[in-house]
Amino acid sequence: MKTGRCGKLKIIDLKMTKFAQKHPIMIIKTATFKVSNSDHKLCPDDNKPEFAFIGRSNVGKSSLINMLTNQKSLAKTSGTPGKTQLINHFEINNEWYLVDLPGYGFAKASKKARHGWEEFIAAYLTQRKTLLNTFVLLDARLPPQNIDLEFMGWCGEKEIPFSMVFTKLDKLSSSEKQKNILSYKKEMLKQWEELPPVFATSSESKFGKEPILNYIDEILKTC
Repeated sequence: MKTGRCGKLKIIDLKMTKFAQKHPIMIIKTATFKVSNSDHKLCPDDNKPEFAFIGRSNVGKSSLINMLTNQKSLAKTSGTPGKTQLINHFEINNEWYLVDLPGYGFAKASKKARHGWEEFIAAYLTQRKTLLNTFVLLDARLPPQNIDLEFMGWCGEKEIPFSMVFTKLDKLSSSEKQKNILSYKKEMLKQWEELPPVFATSSESKFGKEPILNYIDEILKTC
C-alpha cells in the first residue's frame, strides 16, 4: 500500500497521543480562508503543501477543523448535514493549506448534486499534486460503515495517502472507544495488509489535536 507522496510514512499508534500532547511540535499561529471552488484546476497555484479533511456528512468535520486551528468559526458548523459543498482552502501559518472537502453520503441531497460533488472531489483527490495526505473522519460512536470502508478502499486503489481520524470520542466511555476503534481496525485488515495512521479525537476536549498537527509537521519535514 502506498502511504504517501513524499515516501513511506509512519503508522501512528493511539499510545503515542499522550506523548504528543506533552511535546507539541506544530503551533498554528494564523489560519485564514483563501478560496472556495468546485474545480481543482482553480485551487491555489503557489505549490504549498495541502492536507485535506473529508468524511460522512455530520461526522464533526467543521468542529474538528476549528479545534485544530484554534478558531471558533473558521469552518462553518451546522446541524444540517451537507453544509460544505465546495473545496475550501484555508492557509495555515502562510506555509500550507488545510482543505475542507464536502462530506459524502448525504442522503437528502439530490442525486444530481451528489454526483457533482463526487466528480470534483474525486478529481481533486486524484489530480492535486500538492495534496500530501487526506484525513478521513469516522464517527467513533458507530460500527464500521460500508460507505467509509468503500471510500478508504477507493483511496487505496487510487494510491491516495490517507489517515483515519475517529471523532466524537467524548460521547463514549473508555471501553466503548477501544471496542469501536478495534472493530474498525479488524474490518480494515480484512482488505489491507497494514493500517494507515490512526488518530482519535474530541473537538469538545481538544483531545488528539497535537498528534494530528505533529503528524502534519512530520510529513512537511519529509518534503
